[in-house]
Amino acid sequence: MIPVAEFKQFTEQQPAFKVLKPWWDVLAEYLTVAMLMIGVFGCTLQVTQDKIICLPSHELRENLSEAPCQQLLPRGVSEQMGGLREVSGLKNNLDLQQYSFINQLCYETALHWYAKYFPYLVVIHTLIFMVCTSFWFKFPGTSSKIEHFISILGKCFDSPWTTRALSEVSGENHKGPTTGRATATAEASAGPGKAGEGEKEKVLVEPEKVVTEPPAVTLLDKKEGEQAKALFEKVKKFRVHVEEGDILYTMYIRQTVLKVCKFFAILVYNLVYVEKISFLVACRVETSEVTGYASFCCNHTKAHLFSKLAFCYISFVCVYGLTCLYTLFWLFHRPLKEYSFRSVREETGMGDIPDVKNDFAFMLHLIDQYDSLYSKRFAVFLSEVSESRLKQLNLNHEWTPEKLRQKLQRNARGRLELALCMLPGLPDTVFELGEVEALRLEAICDITFPPGLSQLVNLQELSLLHSPARLPFSLQVFLRDRLKVLRVKCEELREVPLWVFGLRGLEELHLEGLFPPELARAATLESLRELKQLKVLSLRSNASKVPASVTDVAGHLQRLSLHNDGARLLALNSLKKLAALRELELLACGLERIPHAVFSLGALQELDLKDNHLRSIEEILSFQHCRKLLTLRLWHNQIAYVPEHVRKLRGLEQLYLSHNKLETLPSQLGMCSGLRLLDISHNGLRSLPPELGLLQNLQHLALSYNALEALPDELFFCRKLRTLLLGYNHLSQLSPQVGTLRALSRLELKGNRLEALPEELGNCVGLKKVGLLVEDTLYEGLPAEVREKLEEE
Repeated sequence: MIPVAEFKQFTEQQPAFKVLKPWWDVLAEYLTVAMLMIGVFGCTLQVTQDKIICLPSHELRENLSEAPCQQLLPRGVSEQMGGLREVSGLKNNLDLQQYSFINQLCYETALHWYAKYFPYLVVIHTLIFMVCTSFWFKFPGTSSKIEHFISILGKCFDSPWTTRALSEVSGENHKGPTTGRATATAEASAGPGKAGEGEKEKVLVEPEKVVTEPPAVTLLDKKEGEQAKALFEKVKKFRVHVEEGDILYTMYIRQTVLKVCKFFAILVYNLVYVEKISFLVACRVETSEVTGYASFCCNHTKAHLFSKLAFCYISFVCVYGLTCLYTLFWLFHRPLKEYSFRSVREETGMGDIPDVKNDFAFMLHLIDQYDSLYSKRFAVFLSEVSESRLKQLNLNHEWTPEKLRQKLQRNARGRLELALCMLPGLPDTVFELGEVEALRLEAICDITFPPGLSQLVNLQELSLLHSPARLPFSLQVFLRDRLKVLRVKCEELREVPLWVFGLRGLEELHLEGLFPPELARAATLESLRELKQLKVLSLRSNASKVPASVTDVAGHLQRLSLHNDGARLLALNSLKKLAALRELELLACGLERIPHAVFSLGALQELDLKDNHLRSIEEILSFQHCRKLLTLRLWHNQIAYVPEHVRKLRGLEQLYLSHNKLETLPSQLGMCSGLRLLDISHNGLRSLPPELGLLQNLQHLALSYNALEALPDELFFCRKLRTLLLGYNHLSQLSPQVGTLRALSRLELKGNRLEALPEELGNCVGLKKVGLLVEDTLYEGLPAEVREKLEEE
């Protein structure tokens, strides 16, 4: 016998492929096995037993009828055929070799081809059916996609995250009696190994029996969370890859059409030729010279059995053909290249599960024919809501409260700050740290503050740097009077959340972002009317004018900072309305002159014009109208000279002129008697006016990075000097009068041409070694007693 297992290679598939085999494919597979057994059985009989047995006919050639074998039929058959006479007891005088020869010759010439090759045809046709059915599982272009899909599907089905996600959503979205609590609890205690079975039973519960409270679900450990995260990435990439084409759908249709055509062909020719399988066969061959006979009557020994097998085979083929026809109906009666998760969205409450198309949709339709639970569990990994919840869970595993407390530190304002940077989300464990006073979030995408934010009762400062955040209304009420400082940094200012402008208790607001090109000239900013307590406003953008909404807080705004990153600020008239303004910063605003609007600010105490294009400061005379001005920063510009009427600024206490192009200073600068700090470092000064000695209140003088070759002795009349920075000049000696500066605590002399230091440095009682910045060789050249004084604690 030929074992059927020899044909296994034609239909062998991975066991996991069964999920892509609907009931008609399973039925067809069994039918092909039955047809294959018929063919193999017939082939075995053909090979192992005699095919035909012939006897010579004794009728004379001229009397020989067209049916010489009819006289050998049984009596009943003979009477039906016309009552032929019976002949018996004749001797043929043929030996065994002649009989064998005649049998073979008659088998080849007289027997109909259908009767001879019927079992082989059955085997061949069945193998073709098998190949057609499983071809898409073997073809490289389709098998790779199928294997990948089955692999992902199995992992999604067995993932503990699937069970947890469905359970949580089910508990949140369905309202009803709590009859399902025991079932959900039992599932949670079953462990990851039984998660799939528990979920399959749970989803079959009718909607009215679903629990109202979130059911108890399995807790994912860190490893399971990472595996689920990897599954989300795999599903995304697989979806993009598979939705591009429809090769699976096309291949399945083609093989189904081929099977239908094959079915009709087999059915037609079998019905036509099945009657050719007869028990008696007349054989006429010219062998009279060899055997003495030319006419023979032959018995086809397998005819009766083959006839029954043929009718049985035709029956199986008919059933097989009906399944193929039903498959075609299923393929064309609705669009299988589109798959909607509408029912899953309604059942699970995950409204963001997207519909899919092309091969992805077709495979899901096939999966539904096997078990629709697979599609439901697979849909969890298509939901962005589910993915965000998983990320949140992984974050909570990674960032425990203990780990977060280790990151707490005091910021520049003395508040206890928690800084988080470049995380995939905001851990819920953050809101367990009730002691946090400042929260800094940087490069964290799509933040939605949960109700747990209300646990941060000490929160006063919040920084959102490239971290867009949504805030529910209830939490807006919580932060409205509590939050004092807010920093928001984004790509464009229109991305600033609207809830920011409703925090009426806010005292400081720092915004950073660009206006779109079409809005830069208008520089429109949301209304600030609700910010009744705002005292500090900082805006870093590319505005062409001061936003009009700044005047909404004119009555109480004390500090305004505009940083334009080099973009020219053209209109500043709005500044005139800021009557209460004390500090003004116009940084990198492309200014070539000091804006006249500044001179209207009677309460102004500090002005910073850093990183502009100022060349002339003749307008400095108008600062006499700003009677409260104490600090003037004109550093990092291109100022070539200081006008003589600087003497009018008698109340000025701090003047910053560093990083300019000054080569001389006016002697009238010595008339600014109120100066306590003068910074003219990083210029091109070669000498200093002796009148600087008139600045009796001067405490800090920075002259580093100039070209000074000597210092006027009058400079050492400034007895209150505490800091004197003379580094990186061309000084060849230091006057012994430096010893008169008894309050001096910091002296920088590095980078000069000094050969020795005056021993009078020992008279500077406030100067210690740590405050003396000089080359080691010069320091070692000081007398020992001077060094001892400098090294005293």
